[in-house]
Amino acid sequence: MSEPSAEAAPTLTVALVKGGRTKIRYPADPAGDDGTRITVRAPWAAPGVRDFGFVRFEPGDVFTEYYWRDRWYAVKEVRTADGELKGWYCDITRPAVLRDGELVVEDLDLDLWMSADGSCVLRLDEDEFEESGLAERDPPAAAEAIRALDELERLARTDGIAGLLR
Repeated sequence: MSEPSAEAAPTLTVALVKGGRTKIRYPADPAGDDGTRITVRAPWAAPGVRDFGFVRFEPGDVFTEYYWRDRWYAVKEVRTADGELKGWYCDITRPAVLRDGELVVEDLDLDLWMSADGSCVLRLDEDEFEESGLAERDPPAAAEAIRALDELERLARTDGIAGLLR
């Protein structure tokens, strides 16, 4: 399947679902869809600044987001408004589903951050994952989530996340 032209493609809505409820919904511009991986671009969608300590997301930041129909994660390349790479924020998710102009992604609480220079690789929200009860409710999904986080961390520490996106 060829990648659609950004000018010809309509805006999609990204819906991030967590615990059965929509956590956030925002418009994104399609940048590619090869049948397996969907790529969109969107500005920072939350109001104001979110300072995690290791990175700040703020108005003007641009996210190029990569979602897979067959993988248990999404990767978001984060740049400032002037194009400077901040790094990659990776969400552990169920495989993405695109239907009727909406890209639905179920967040499984685990995350990984890799700074632009690769010096900082952080596993995030493992406590939230434990508290979510996914391991008890859906052991196969919990195992996939942990496997996906381990895979992303290995990639980040060896080849870097950018290699995954080529």
